[in-house]
Amino acid sequence: MNNTQDRTTNYGYIIAASCFSIQAIGIGTYVAFGVFFSPLINEFGWPRATIAGASSTAFLIMGFLGILVGRLNDRIGPRKMMTITALFFGLGHFLMSRVGAVWQLYLFYGVFVGIGLSSIDVIALTTTARWFDKRRGLMTGIVKVGTGAGQLIFPLAASLLIAGFGWRVAYIVIGTAVALMLVVIAQFLKRDPSQLGLPTAPNDETKANVPFTGDIGLTLAEATRTRQFWTICATSLVIISCLMTVVVHIVTHAQDMAISAAQAAGVLSTVGGVSMGGRFLTGLSIDRIGSRKAMLLAMLFLLAGLLWLQVADRLWMLYIFSAIYGIAHGGFFTSISPMMAEFFGLKAHGALFGVVAFCGTVGGALGPIVAGRIFDVSGGYGPAFWLCFAMGVVGFVLIYSLKPIMAK
Repeated sequence: MNNTQDRTTNYGYIIAASCFSIQAIGIGTYVAFGVFFSPLINEFGWPRATIAGASSTAFLIMGFLGILVGRLNDRIGPRKMMTITALFFGLGHFLMSRVGAVWQLYLFYGVFVGIGLSSIDVIALTTTARWFDKRRGLMTGIVKVGTGAGQLIFPLAASLLIAGFGWRVAYIVIGTAVALMLVVIAQFLKRDPSQLGLPTAPNDETKANVPFTGDIGLTLAEATRTRQFWTICATSLVIISCLMTVVVHIVTHAQDMAISAAQAAGVLSTVGGVSMGGRFLTGLSIDRIGSRKAMLLAMLFLLAGLLWLQVADRLWMLYIFSAIYGIAHGGFFTSISPMMAEFFGLKAHGALFGVVAFCGTVGGALGPIVAGRIFDVSGGYGPAFWLCFAMGVVGFVLIYSLKPIMAK
C-alpha cells in the first residue's frame, strides 16, 4: 500500500471513530428520554400520549429535515451541518430544564431536539458509506455499535443524575455536555477522501488507482421511479414504528410491573448493550450475504422478541426480551445505509437515505403516540405490542419481496 493509500485508510478510521461518537451521543441521549417519563408524569400529571408526542415530534422533525441535511451533505459536506445541528441539540436539552407547560415541552424537545437529531443518522451513515467501499458493511456496523453504546450509557447516566440531582439539573448537564462534544467531533468530518486530496476509498484494493468521486449510481429522481425504493421506504415506516414504540415505552411498561426506576432503565440499557453485538455482527454479515438477507434476519429476531414480550411479566423475562430485541434493533438500523448503497449507489446517497429516514420517522413518530393512546384507553400495552408484531410481519414480507436493480 502506498503513502496515499495509507493516508486515506488512516483518516478513514478517524471518520469511523467520529461517526461512532456521533451515533453514541445523539441516539443515546434521545433514547434516554424514556427515563424522564416518570418524573414528568409525577410533576405535571400529563398523559403518556402527550409526553410521547414530544418524542414523536422530535423524531418526525428529524426525518423531515433529514432530507434537507442529506442533500446539503451531498453538496457541502458534513462539518458545517453537524456543527449547527449540534447546537440545537444541546440547547433543546438544556431548555428542558425550564419546561413548565406542554407547549414548552413540544418546542424545546419536539422542535429544538428534533432539529439536532436531523443530522445524527444521515451525516454519520452517509459519510461512512462514502469513505468505505469494500468493507462498508463492517464499518457501518462498527459505527452503529456507537448507537448501542449510547443506549447502554446515557439512560443509566440520566437515571443517576435524576436520582442524585433531580430531572431539571440532569437536563442542564446533558444539554451542555452533548453540545460541546458534538461540536468538537464535527470539526473532524470530511465528506469523502477527495476533500483531503486523497484519490481512493480506503480498504478497497481492487480500485487502488481509480479516482474516488462518489458519483456512481442513481439520482434521486431515478431512484424514486423504482418499486424497490418505495418498498424500502414502506419497510422503514412500519419497522421503525415498532422499534420506537418499544424504546419510548419499555421503561414505563417495566415500572407498571412495580419494577424500580433504576432496574427499568437497566432494561433499556440492556437493549443498547446487546445491540452493539447485533450491529457488529450485522455489519460483518452484510459484507458476506448482502444487506437484504441481513435485514431479514434482524426482522426474525424482532418478531420473536415481540412474541416473548406478550408473556414477559417479570424482570428477568424483560431482560431476555431486551437481549432478543437488542439484536433486532441493532441489525435493522445497521442494514439501512448499506442497503441504499447496494441498491442505488452513492451518487445521491445522502438524499435517498434522507427520504428513507423520513419515512421511518413518520412511523417512529406515530407508533409511540398510538401506543400511549392505547394504554390510556385500555390500561395496558398488550394491544399495542400485538400491533407492533403485525407491522413487523408486514415489514418482513416487504423486504423479502425486494429484487436487485443494479449490478454491484
